Amino acid sequence: MMKKNQRREISFRNNESSFRLNPSWRDYQTDLKRKQSRKGRKRKLVGLFFLCFISISIIYGAGNLIGSLPQSESPYSQKPSYSNVFSEPEFEGKKAVQKLLEDYSFLNLEKQGFPVTVGQNRFWVQTTLDMQLQQYLLRMMNVNHAQHIGIVVMEPSTGKIRAMVGYDKEDPKNNPCIDSRFPAASIFKIVTAAGAVEKFGLNHNSEIFYNGGKYTLYKSQLKDIKNRYSHIVTLEKSFAESINPVFGKLGKLKLQKDFLTNYASAFGFNLELDFELPLQPSQFIASDEPYNWAELASGFNRVTTLSPLHAALISASVLNNGIIPQPVIVEQITGENGQKLYESSPGVVKRAFKEETTEIIHRLMEATVSSGTSRRAFQGYTKDKTLSKLQIGGKTGSINNRARDARIDWFSGFARERDGDEKIVVSVVVAHEDYIGVRAGTYARMAIASHFQNYFAQKEILNAGL
Repeated sequence: MMKKNQRREISFRNNESSFRLNPSWRDYQTDLKRKQSRKGRKRKLVGLFFLCFISISIIYGAGNLIGSLPQSESPYSQKPSYSNVFSEPEFEGKKAVQKLLEDYSFLNLEKQGFPVTVGQNRFWVQTTLDMQLQQYLLRMMNVNHAQHIGIVVMEPSTGKIRAMVGYDKEDPKNNPCIDSRFPAASIFKIVTAAGAVEKFGLNHNSEIFYNGGKYTLYKSQLKDIKNRYSHIVTLEKSFAESINPVFGKLGKLKLQKDFLTNYASAFGFNLELDFELPLQPSQFIASDEPYNWAELASGFNRVTTLSPLHAALISASVLNNGIIPQPVIVEQITGENGQKLYESSPGVVKRAFKEETTEIIHRLMEATVSSGTSRRAFQGYTKDKTLSKLQIGGKTGSINNRARDARIDWFSGFARERDGDEKIVVSVVVAHEDYIGVRAGTYARMAIASHFQNYFAQKEILNAGL
């Protein structure tokens, strides 16, 4: 039979404390405190875990809440939010720039840069304008007897616009420089001439005959006949003097509908040009009627339309060996803390004509200034201190508008340094009312003279410094 002390020893050994036999009261109290301390640490650990979990949840939720609230940061402190304008990747395209600048016409700017505010976002827009030239043309613009005026000066190699000034009597907020509703008139003869040179191998000395007056376009003048009443002229003379029957015969008898349409497209007609401002396409529509082909080729119609900006691009192609550049008026856009969000880069619309055609078209346009329809506007330029250093060419055009309450007067051309690389293109349209005011060719001469006077003065300073 097991003794009492042996049973006590066995029962104590089965206890997780493994007390020895016959523990003292002190030992018992010590062991009890150990158990209580162990349970307290467990409770603390569990409480700490839940506290951490709750804290993390609160912080995460608050972060999401703050991120969803409108930001109240100070101007120019942090990168702006584009959520109510456009996403940042889209900002690189000109369509996104159009959206930003949809309330700005860029007409008659008096400073090169300006701020734009959209919602709580602020941007700085830096233009390509030459403010010295821009302000000069603003001073010289005479709106007396004018319904519309549009003047564009452009750097041909890059398409950067150096001046954009104008006037719209009907709607002061409208920008005539990018308005495509003006009849193209004889400016379209540049397109016809390029097509005739490339399709039929004509050059500036090619002889062409016509009957009747220079500036009429009767059906009888378009017959392929030659008699003792016929006038014989070169392509250069017919272009310089803008002889309608010559270009009418080229359109009806030679180029015809499809070829005219293709060349109009090559020069950018019916094409939406990529630009920082909304620009409606210039219009060209050909019917199946042969007389219509004559009207289109000579510019003797009001259906073919053109903007001054597009006319400048056409002249730029003559200095770019047939390449039409993309127009640019925004140099760059920066955000609130100075970060660059947009920067212009040279681009190409398309090739209008072959490189080997350039020399002939160039020569035709020079003849317009030296001996053709623009000779009065540039009278004495070969003896002028500034203009005598340049090669100058252009094309004029004149026709009544559709309402027949204004006379549309065009000049589109170029000027290039004879002994250097500087060159510009100028396009001007003036809609004269009852009286003829300042002519388009006169504005063009002003713009060319002002630009190159400043250019040569700066060049002289630089040379003196060397």
